[in-house]
Amino acid sequence: MKNDVYYKTLKINGLDIFYRQAGSPEKPTLLLLHGFPSSSHMFRNLIDLLSDSFYLIAPDYPGFGQSSAPRTNEFEYTFHNLSVIIEAFIEELGLQKINFYIQDYGGPIAFRIASRRPEWVNSFIIQNANAYLEGLGEALAPLAAYIESDSEEAEQGARTFLQLEATKWTYLDGASEPEKISPDSYSLDQFYLDRPGNDLIQLALFRDYGSNIALYPDWQQYLKTQQPKAVIIWGSNDKMFVKAGGQAYNKDLPNAVIHQLEGGHFLLEEHSKTAAQIIKEFIER
Repeated sequence: MKNDVYYKTLKINGLDIFYRQAGSPEKPTLLLLHGFPSSSHMFRNLIDLLSDSFYLIAPDYPGFGQSSAPRTNEFEYTFHNLSVIIEAFIEELGLQKINFYIQDYGGPIAFRIASRRPEWVNSFIIQNANAYLEGLGEALAPLAAYIESDSEEAEQGARTFLQLEATKWTYLDGASEPEKISPDSYSLDQFYLDRPGNDLIQLALFRDYGSNIALYPDWQQYLKTQQPKAVIIWGSNDKMFVKAGGQAYNKDLPNAVIHQLEGGHFLLEEHSKTAAQIIKEFIER
């Protein structure tokens, strides 16, 4: 039976961190960490499907969704700092034995936290969240150029990812049935992206993305050494984090089962029921 969803806010290091909560704390904890350019809204269907089986927590990062979005001269937007906020958020809620569901930006945030606090990790559910060079697709070329150069041309290339056409593409490209993708998803994401000053927030994170790539060897070593339980659920048609990135996890996690689904970067928009079933079976095992 579906449980109610609660919409709450915690004050973390002076910032309001919005989150969705559902299910009983007596159930296994599932922490849902969203990607770009989304928010906890991307998990709305999964939360409904899993609220009877798990204690579900889905926060919005600073600069995303309903959380505080201080200006770039008030908060340094780096993946390290986002991970520090989410780590403090976890501590404030007293979460333990966490099953981390990570997608896109959720990967570098969660892997940083796991590297610092390995005792918190019960398992990973990895959905189009990259930790291997072979997972970086050609569609990311404008962002790679922006990491390397602060030229006006490079910035304009990065800014194309902030436009409605690109947001729609992120959701629709690679979808097995685009008619299943709700326009509410990319419309809401674009609303948040279009807020005054949010472009500078996103550009700061684009520029910092190279810090994630530099840490790939460390995260791979963490996975190889710690051998956390993991399942990979991947949209195989994703042109940003390509299919090879999902398969690569087996190099360090040979026991992880990999599900390559016929979908794109935001596969939950059309495959949430399949993902929910995979998650239930994985954690029950």
